Amino acid sequence: MKITAIDPIYLRMPEITTAADGTQDTLLVRIRTDRGLEGWGECDASPLVSLAAYCCPMSHGNIINIRESLVGETIDTPDDVRRLHAKALRNGSDIQQIDHAYSGADIALWDLVGKSLGQPVYRLLGGRKAYPKKPYASVLFGDTPEETLRVAQRIQSQGFLAAKFGWGPLGKKDAEWDVALVRAAREGLGSKAELLVDAGWAYGRDVETVLDRARRFSPYRVTWLEEPFFPDAIPEYGELARRKPAVPIAAGENAATLHAAENYIDQGGLSFVQIDAGRIGGITVARKVVEKAAAKGITYVNHTFKSRLSVASALHAFADVEHFKYLEYPGSGSPLAETLAAGTCDRGPDGLVSLTEAPGLGVKINLDCVRKYAAPVRIDISGKTIFTSIE
Repeated sequence: MKITAIDPIYLRMPEITTAADGTQDTLLVRIRTDRGLEGWGECDASPLVSLAAYCCPMSHGNIINIRESLVGETIDTPDDVRRLHAKALRNGSDIQQIDHAYSGADIALWDLVGKSLGQPVYRLLGGRKAYPKKPYASVLFGDTPEETLRVAQRIQSQGFLAAKFGWGPLGKKDAEWDVALVRAAREGLGSKAELLVDAGWAYGRDVETVLDRARRFSPYRVTWLEEPFFPDAIPEYGELARRKPAVPIAAGENAATLHAAENYIDQGGLSFVQIDAGRIGGITVARKVVEKAAAKGITYVNHTFKSRLSVASALHAFADVEHFKYLEYPGSGSPLAETLAAGTCDRGPDGLVSLTEAPGLGVKINLDCVRKYAAPVRIDISGKTIFTSIE
């Protein structure tokens, strides 16, 4: 089949705040074909910056936008998905956002091929069986320990087997404050659920402080301490690992290229590598990281703080690896994120999330949600319109 159209669609809530909440807006990518099939993907990136990579005018042979690279191409097999990934990134090699932006197109192409062949994406990647995963409710710390306690109690009442608290006020005061937040999260979750902590870069490059916080957090049975350093602090991650922190360390969500993920794995000494398929270049690249993490004995975990479309995309990349058991699962989000692909990757009676054998990603997009939150975009240059949103 032939690709006939690439539609980047900007969705946003009426108001955007400074909260570290990636569900407030998003960039969807719909790919249409001459057979009437459609594939859908989602980018976890600044939507309008990514949209530009789909429609910016050619500057030279290394700045060719994604739509020009894909429209008219044949897409029938997994090999075609990989071939087009290489073509689009080569054509746009001087577009600095290209890997990040192309994530949506890559995910949509896997969805398309799966639908065409009647196979779920994880099987197209070589998987034989999809194993259930433990979803952890991913939420922000409350502004105070008391508010954090209430959030944790809500999560516990919803039956989650694990929860991750992150960002917010952690690291904004002193050690006692940080411990109070973690203690409140543990108290609210109770003794059975796993607790994960996301520091949200709070400690910069300060290895001593991270060692201290890991020691202080360990009595609360923290499964991992995530992103304590800035994303580029690979040497500090390596030093931290050599000094054996009291809590396992997780990082990698900001990796926007395969090379960046490999740096975390090879030099960071991580126990868990977290990859966002909507940032790193799509399922094609996420799968490569899954395979490398498995070979290195590091646990792969998805990073997802978007809609259920993104959850499904992330899960297909590692569904067939039984011992990669954790699934980041947004525990609360905007109405946009909650309704875009409702009914996808729901928790079962056992609290776990399993893929179905539905073709493609197994996701049904709520078009009413798309219409409600679509933000019209038109780009004009010298009086000529180069991009207009699909109505």
